[in-house]
Amino acid sequence: MPYRSNKDLPLGVRHHLPPHALDIYREAFNHAFASHAGDLRQEEIAHRTAWAAVKRSYVKLGDQWLPRRPAS
Repeated sequence: MPYRSNKDLPLGVRHHLPPHALDIYREAFNHAFASHAGDLRQEEIAHRTAWAAVKRSYVKLGDQWLPRRPAS
């Protein structure tokens, strides 16, 4: 199911990601969920896509997710 706000995201996501990363996750999830309508793995695909989107902008160091540095 699509998420209306970051408050609606799963607890595991909300408690681990910073606010901007939550926005990225939610937007990517919602887009992928809509794009894969009718697929039996729709929700799984959407969650995987959302995590991949977060990982393009953030890196996990220990227990923290930090913004990636721009390529110089």
